[in-house]
Amino acid sequence: MDKYVNLIKLSVGTENVEDLADWHRTKRAQTTDGLPRHVTRMWPKREAEILNGGSIYWVIKGLIQCRQRILRLDEVIGQDGIRRCAIVLEPELHRTQSAIKRPFQGWRYLPPGDAPPDLPKGRKNEEVLPPELNRALAEIGVL
Repeated sequence: MDKYVNLIKLSVGTENVEDLADWHRTKRAQTTDGLPRHVTRMWPKREAEILNGGSIYWVIKGLIQCRQRILRLDEVIGQDGIRRCAIVLEPELHRTQSAIKRPFQGWRYLPPGDAPPDLPKGRKNEEVLPPELNRALAEIGVL
């Protein structure tokens, strides 16, 4: 198997996966070719591994809830002249099994073995559990 690594990032201010999808449809969150992106200050040193099949796992309300495949990293120069990294993503959000994640700043590397699995195809259309129940089930290891 090829070597790759994922990223993990808090989705600050997002209430649920649908909020994240709505944000990605805004012009501000898109590249000029219409793909969703997340702009960050730091450029990943493990770029080649990320681009070899990595995803960004989104933490929403203290739980890893979904991921998006990373397509490329674009350079963005802000109005302040500082170089930043735009993590360009595939539009599809893949729901994952919920996993508790404590708050942290920025993004972190997430080895494939530590990433929660995607939900089975049949479960993706199920009604979403209330956040409190989702968290309680994740805490006891049911999800």
